[in-house]
Amino acid sequence: MRDPDGLLARAGVRGNPDRDQHFLVDDRVLDRVPEHLDPDTDRSHILEIGAGTGALTDRLLAVADHVTAIERDGNLADFLRREFADEIDAGRLTLIEGDALAVDLPEYTASVSNLPYGASSEFAFRLLPRGKPTVLMFQQEFAERMAASAGSDEYGRLSVSAQHYADVEVVETVPREAFSPPPEVESAIVRTTPREPEYEVTDEEFFLGFVKAVFTQRRKTLRNAIRNTVHISGIDDAAAVIEQLDEDLLRRRPGKLPPTTFAEVATVALEYGFGSEPDGDE
Repeated sequence: MRDPDGLLARAGVRGNPDRDQHFLVDDRVLDRVPEHLDPDTDRSHILEIGAGTGALTDRLLAVADHVTAIERDGNLADFLRREFADEIDAGRLTLIEGDALAVDLPEYTASVSNLPYGASSEFAFRLLPRGKPTVLMFQQEFAERMAASAGSDEYGRLSVSAQHYADVEVVETVPREAFSPPPEVESAIVRTTPREPEYEVTDEEFFLGFVKAVFTQRRKTLRNAIRNTVHISGIDDAAAVIEQLDEDLLRRRPGKLPPTTFAEVATVALEYGFGSEPDGDE
């Protein structure tokens, strides 16, 4: 395996916290990251976002048939082309230079990535709807919110939205000393295993938007949260929605409600919350 410190030296770069650049350099952590994929995961084509100097890329090439690595930093992309020239020529590695939030993503079977923390949510929700297994590095607080259960302090919009697409599990915490330069926060590795939710929603976009709206009022009762967020949810008749819901439910707070209940409430909101039928693309 390539030595991560050697890669940094050959690349002639230092991480830049102002650009959200923190290179994972702990060999032990790097070696474990691919191992967090479920043993049954199809490893024929792994997608890596934010390849950096290629320390994780190197480990992924050892377990995957093919790796596609995306790197937006032009200097690092040039280095990767030189460092991994043999793997690229052999057709085992594809390097895409560009912003992973903007480029077309290839068809892949799993994603394993040390993501830029400044855009964690954007990256997570670019990947999760694709229904592929992931092993992703996040800021620990973000990771714990993704995996949180209803009723916990960490539970919120992120928890419901992420768990709509997959089972979410924090599989390892990573100390800041594992990075160069060390970030100001602890990190954690999250494994997501795609599956269908245990509930049905007729309009996924509305459901996720409704969850977002209600959690802006997480300390309010559900009744007040529905009333106070019509400017976000788009509902134009909150009273009609509230009338259809059980009084005990209306007295509860959003942070206590499991995703299944949110789905039920969102279904009622979609059916009764509009003076006229909403457009199909709403």
